Amino acid sequence: MKRWLGFYAVAFFAFLHLPLLTLAVFSFNSSRFTRWEHFSLAWYRAIFRDPQILEGTWNSVVIALWATVLSTVIGTLCAYGLWKRNSRTLTGALYLSLVTPEIVSGIALLALFQWAFRWLHWQLGLYTVVLAHVAFCIAYVVIVVSARLRTLSPALEEAAMDLGANPWQAFWYVTLPALAPGILAAALLALTVSFDDYVITSMVAGVDSETLPMVIYAMARRGASPVINAISALITLVFGVLILISERVRET
Repeated sequence: MKRWLGFYAVAFFAFLHLPLLTLAVFSFNSSRFTRWEHFSLAWYRAIFRDPQILEGTWNSVVIALWATVLSTVIGTLCAYGLWKRNSRTLTGALYLSLVTPEIVSGIALLALFQWAFRWLHWQLGLYTVVLAHVAFCIAYVVIVVSARLRTLSPALEEAAMDLGANPWQAFWYVTLPALAPGILAAALLALTVSFDDYVITSMVAGVDSETLPMVIYAMARRGASPVINAISALITLVFGVLILISERVRET
């Protein structure tokens, strides 16, 4: 039985990661086709010579950082409020944004922005992408922080207030430090989700706010390029490390 379980585990992880490994291997291939010639870093050097890729990367980083900071602050306070209220209905409603198809969320946000801009006379841009990313990242933050809150006892805050602390001081000096690993894990998850998003971003982005996933998709539509392999390998490596760090932090 153990032997079959081990075989199943190996087959499962191979099914998940073999395509990524293949992509990473061919990112070092000097040929433009899926036929190995010899080892080369030419496609990685091409990334740093392409202004469109660099601009898209910069936009993605700026958007992801702003979305992470805002969604982490808002989501942490929201999780704390739900923990205090202990409402299953409100908590369950958070999962609606996770199961809603991204195309539906993108259209809904675009309609909202168009309605608001009719009065404000604004245009789509980086800030609309940030707002859209905050909208779907908050749910991830709340879920992760709520899981951490369920391991805490309300008696800790009550003891702090019995010793003279007010509710704000009890939250700041007792609850928040205990939540720090969960908050950091939630922030890393929000950063990953925001940076990788394409569908919602493409719906609410302006002409000057093209992100890296949008650039990759446009390049792929023009034809397969080994540069895409190199970009994808770098993204997989960076965010794979972030996810591992997030899991390690969450378990502490």
